[in-house]
Amino acid sequence: MPSPTANTSLPSTSFLEVFRAEAGTSGCMTFERFMALALYHPTVGYYQREQKRVGYGRDSDFFTATSTGSLLGELIQAACQTLLSPQELADYTFVEIGAEPNSGIFTGVEHSFGATRAIRIGEPITLNGKCVVFSNELFDAQPFRRFEYRANAWHELGVQLRDNVLHEISLTPSSLPPVLPAAAPEHYHIDLPLAAVALAEQIAAQPWAGLFVAFDYGKTWRELIEAAPAGTARAYHRHTQSNDLLARPGQQDLTCHICWDWLAAALEKNGFAIPQIETQESFFIRRAADFMARAVTAEASQLSQRKLSLLQLLHHLGQKFQVLWALRQSSSF
Repeated sequence: MPSPTANTSLPSTSFLEVFRAEAGTSGCMTFERFMALALYHPTVGYYQREQKRVGYGRDSDFFTATSTGSLLGELIQAACQTLLSPQELADYTFVEIGAEPNSGIFTGVEHSFGATRAIRIGEPITLNGKCVVFSNELFDAQPFRRFEYRANAWHELGVQLRDNVLHEISLTPSSLPPVLPAAAPEHYHIDLPLAAVALAEQIAAQPWAGLFVAFDYGKTWRELIEAAPAGTARAYHRHTQSNDLLARPGQQDLTCHICWDWLAAALEKNGFAIPQIETQESFFIRRAADFMARAVTAEASQLSQRKLSLLQLLHHLGQKFQVLWALRQSSSF
């Protein structure tokens, strides 16, 4: 990976200080550790700094389903009424994990849940009783390990600081994750979203019953090891996707595709009924069709912002994102 050269892409002085302190005398660390610093360090991390991340303006970096305003919350409630029942919603607490500060999908939205909670990035995750646990692009932003197959062996990719510039390097791992295939084409990259699985395990292992719903993007394990030769790691800054993962750490988002097979297995292991994975478009059409029909009919004579937002959720984002959902009837498992 080329090292950044433009001044706007260089690490800040504050990030360099943190990196040096964490790296020690070696001056290097795994990519997973670098990503944890770049995204979640309490003072220089991208998700910890006071800045606008989500939206359509030039001062934001990406937009998601939450960018459509109240419509997402209304659609999620309609889907929950289908998957649970309208009469039962008052018995459930709706818990949104990873919500942006001062926001949530039910902000300003009338709802029928007994209560709502928003767990921000870095806050403890505690769940009990009857819940609907929802996340939007939470798992793809968890730190991941990077590997490249070269000269008949897997090499872990890391980051080294030389002359105040971050460089990608190869490390010799003490042990390789057993999930890696025995062999691969030369220079095949695999980005392993292991922390995302650990997070799913943490959520599923707690004493709650109800509905798990995660909006995200990912691939099957087979797709990751056979159909993604360059890996799936990406950076996002000012609505531009980049492969320069080391640029402007703390000021750009880093992400990779999650492995749906692994997250589904984590849920099943913890007593959830067979998890379902479908496109965002399919999820809403199947679970919130009546609500969408009413919304479109109410504004049939105009192409309103609300209808435009619905089209975006169904079509522009509807194929790009998938939904993993599953039910657990009891917290005793």
